[in-house]
Amino acid sequence: MSKKNMDTAFFGQPRGLSTLFFTEMWERFSYYGMRAILLFYMYYAVTAGGLGMSQVTAASIMSIYGSLVYLSTVVGGWLSDRVWGPRRTVFFGGVLIMLGHIVLALPMGVAALYVSIAFIVAGTGLLKPNVSDMVGGLYSPEDRRRDAGFSMFVFGINLGSAIAPWLVPWAANGFGVHAFGNHMNFHAGFSLAAIGMFFGLLQYYFDGKKYLSTEGLVPNDPIDKNDLHKIIVKIIWGVVALAIVLVIMAVTNTLNIDNVITLITILAIAIPVYYFVAMLRSPKVTKTERSRVWAYIPLFIAAAIFWGIEESGSVVLALFAQERTVLHIGGWHFAAANFQTLNPVFIMILTPFFVWLWENWKNQPSAPSKFAAGLIFAGLSYVLMAVPGWLFGTSGRVSPFWLVGSWFVVEIAEMLISPIGLSVTTKLAPQAFKSQMMSMWFLADAVGQAVNSQIVKYYSSATEVPYFLAIGIVSVVFGIVMFFFSKKIHSLMAGIN
Repeated sequence: MSKKNMDTAFFGQPRGLSTLFFTEMWERFSYYGMRAILLFYMYYAVTAGGLGMSQVTAASIMSIYGSLVYLSTVVGGWLSDRVWGPRRTVFFGGVLIMLGHIVLALPMGVAALYVSIAFIVAGTGLLKPNVSDMVGGLYSPEDRRRDAGFSMFVFGINLGSAIAPWLVPWAANGFGVHAFGNHMNFHAGFSLAAIGMFFGLLQYYFDGKKYLSTEGLVPNDPIDKNDLHKIIVKIIWGVVALAIVLVIMAVTNTLNIDNVITLITILAIAIPVYYFVAMLRSPKVTKTERSRVWAYIPLFIAAAIFWGIEESGSVVLALFAQERTVLHIGGWHFAAANFQTLNPVFIMILTPFFVWLWENWKNQPSAPSKFAAGLIFAGLSYVLMAVPGWLFGTSGRVSPFWLVGSWFVVEIAEMLISPIGLSVTTKLAPQAFKSQMMSMWFLADAVGQAVNSQIVKYYSSATEVPYFLAIGIVSVVFGIVMFFFSKKIHSLMAGIN
């Protein structure tokens, strides 16, 4: 038995899993806590403690923020593999995230918001893809505890994500027990998010020295001087090109937040297109692998549509919660931000059932069919949100159970798409593009949220019903079309299930 297999100190799992469990739990606590109140901070009036932005601009920034977070994971994975190794990359990421929350905690206005976004985007990109990689490194290839270990790790992610939308708004509301009042101390909430990340860093730094492998201190594929020179040249050209675009926008008086968001949206869509073209044209990709890449394209589009709907929980559904939802059940009052807890809570509830289902369903559907079903459920979650406006009008407030029901339905969709997508991405990846293909999964989320940043501009109470119906129907129709083509897609997967 290897040393890795002998370590059973954390509920039968390696002691290092505890280190990574709590690191990711605190990182998710800080991120989801910040995200729970950030939208309200941006559009609340200055006299109410906010920045006084329009709701449309605030919603667009929230969406493009999420897109940037997932775009940055591509860079984080590369820096870990080629430069720093996962342990240092994760630590640097945590420091940047903490600094981002500290900046938000200071009352320095819109400038602080954008500086914070830059820090947290860069930090999350460094941390997120590499923590998961380090969990896998705790186990030898033959260790049967691996799946259970990842399940515990995912539970830690959702635990932090579930607690934060209660504690951070509570701090922002003066540590009171009522819903948002006329004035909010958002900076106190952001401070709590910063403290959470600080605890995660402390635990990671000191426990990591004892319980994490020293293999994580070195990159898997160290970059040599020639490659480094080429990369630096490419970065310089990229920065110069970006600077030229920004200068042109400034000269033509088009350099504003809306156009910058549009520029990032175009970039978010262009990057996966570039990756697909590179893989399909590469001489390193065999005929069979090329067929699998073609099969992955409709799955990628489906994932982007799904993530666009799922990630709207902190944007459109957050606006619905604040403006259109009764924020009490009997004598129990709560904040609009508290609804953000529904995502991780439903994941924790549904995961055991779906694990059992996939283990015991002998003739289960193919991956494309599961994606198709997931898209239909995702679309139905939005169709459901159109019902209260259709029944009661859009000028008053409605029961919070409409939101609860919508979140439950979309999390069924996540169970059908997210874990299946992660698995099939690794299986369909060409050998020469293993890492890049994994990045594609994160890029699907980036594309979905980037598109959201454009279409969310059309959401308001007046357009509520057609907005939810249009997006919901698009998702349902795409899901039905995928069902009809699922056999063709599956055949292109060339033996992969």
